[in-house]
Amino acid sequence: MVAGARSVDVRVLTTQGEQRRLLVDEARAGLLTRPRQLSPKWFYDERGCMLFDEITRLPEYYLTRSEREILEQRSAEIAELTRARTLIELGSGTSEKTRLLLDALTRQGSLERFVPFDVSETILELSGAAIRGEYPSLEVEPIAGDFERHLGHLPEGTRKLVAFLGSTIGNLPPDARRDFLEQVGRLLGPMDALLLGIDLVKDESRLLAAYDDDAGVTAAFNRNVLHVLNRELGASFVPERFEHDPRWDAEHEWIEMRLRATQAESVPVHALDAVVELDEGERIRTEISQKFRAERIAAELADVGLQVAETWRDGHGDFALVLSFGSE
Repeated sequence: MVAGARSVDVRVLTTQGEQRRLLVDEARAGLLTRPRQLSPKWFYDERGCMLFDEITRLPEYYLTRSEREILEQRSAEIAELTRARTLIELGSGTSEKTRLLLDALTRQGSLERFVPFDVSETILELSGAAIRGEYPSLEVEPIAGDFERHLGHLPEGTRKLVAFLGSTIGNLPPDARRDFLEQVGRLLGPMDALLLGIDLVKDESRLLAAYDDDAGVTAAFNRNVLHVLNRELGASFVPERFEHDPRWDAEHEWIEMRLRATQAESVPVHALDAVVELDEGERIRTEISQKFRAERIAAELADVGLQVAETWRDGHGDFALVLSFGSE
């Protein structure tokens, strides 16, 4: 904790018990039917968060550097355009990049409240206390919840800026993404804004390299979901028997992260009272990462009543921040 930081009260919308029940339900639906799949939200236990933080610093993983570059160049402009009184960050984690927005909005003079929203109560306690110590004039109101289920609990008030960075929106399949954007659209009035980070379509080799680094960190991150299933659901996966298997789906324009069984497996899962039977070479999809074109995201936002005001790209054209405003 930062010296001088005061503790914060986290508003908890989802308990560990509720999260485990959700994991049971999703594992039952995703592992006992074909094709096998899991949600990427289950990557992020303590070890998974540490591995992902390591991924963001890898030379192949351009996304974090590119988004930070845009924020460094455009945060003052974002502050001037939005004049936000409340900044809400979905999937906030440690809010490292968000400090660029906090600095700009604080200098601009409008910001009164920061609401970091994340599934991890522990991370919110630590990061919320650090933010409060660094920005003593701000009200800091962390919320522990699931952004696919709890957006209706976000605070009201005019001049809200909702930030959803890191291209996390790309992890949502198209139907879920539309549902999410519809919920956001209902929350935002004409003086409220959404700031989206999106990864852009580019050369396949660069995309695949970002999800299959030479050091094997992403492979360890991918296999970590099996450790989570073993611990939380009493499963008996042997992670070393699964190969990290990313692929580019040109039709859908997304990266799929998959785990490929290197041999036939019969895996008991105690919490499901079932055995997962996998053929040799069978894959479990653990994540999609949608890559966007500017016209596609503009159309998706327009479909839910959000109008794009600005789109900023990094110097290499790899990544974009899209600012849109709500409607009447």
